[in-house]
Amino acid sequence: MELSDIQTFAAVARTGGITRAAEELNTVQSNVTQRVKALEAEIGTPLFERHSRGMTLTGAGKRLLPYAQRMAALSREAVLAARDDGEPKGPLAIGSMETTAAVRLPPLLADFHRRFPAVRLSLRTATTADLVASVLDGTLDGAFVAGPIAHADLTATNAFREEMVLVSARRWSSLAELRAGTPESGPTALVFRTGCTYRQRLEQIFVEFGWPSAARFELGTLDGMIGCVAADMGVTLLPRAVVERSAMSGSVSMHALGASHARAETLFIQRSAGHQYSALQGFVACLKKDDDVIAA
Repeated sequence: MELSDIQTFAAVARTGGITRAAEELNTVQSNVTQRVKALEAEIGTPLFERHSRGMTLTGAGKRLLPYAQRMAALSREAVLAARDDGEPKGPLAIGSMETTAAVRLPPLLADFHRRFPAVRLSLRTATTADLVASVLDGTLDGAFVAGPIAHADLTATNAFREEMVLVSARRWSSLAELRAGTPESGPTALVFRTGCTYRQRLEQIFVEFGWPSAARFELGTLDGMIGCVAADMGVTLLPRAVVERSAMSGSVSMHALGASHARAETLFIQRSAGHQYSALQGFVACLKKDDDVIAA
């Protein structure tokens, strides 16, 4: 079983298609197709179901995937460990929630780049659920996620403390006015896709407000989210700092929430086991040295 075939299989499973996997692996689609077919021939059973919207795992593919992820992660870690001479350099893959990346990370990333210019840092945004999975399978070296996180294979560092606010169109000047002026079913909840912790919090709030049947509308970008709120399409839940720094902050209203909903911790997670190589150690050191990090 060729490691390159395993890595290609894992990429197709993660991205859901040949084209996206080829882009991620920086290769041509025909090479991805060939490697997947070679692995299927070796194992003796199809690993993917092909359809017009992409590819999904068969039962055999689902059983193989955890092993493929561990093999790919171990291979990458082995190479990095062998090259690690104590001087931070080489690739470092970090993940983040989009809200954290937009507001909290630019100063941290700039500081890290100044201190360790030989590190090739890459940043990917996703939901907390996807980020946790990517750290566990070794696709990411670490990630900023919404707490709390309790997993035996992960360690977490407190990074940022956020105040969450309910965000509505400007015409709603207070939370009481919003609750009184919307339909009985409640306003449309503007949310990121499933796996987003902030979405889960908003759905909890809607249940407490008596709006469990409110419509949900998924958006993929932070700017799109705030823009739709400003256009009075619905309401959302975001960190106050994110809304305040948005170019559209003057077009929306922010409503304070009770302590149980308002406080949100952002954690930096990494795998507990494995080689803690220098680039990742340097990144964590930059995170910890900022006295304003947890108080933000």
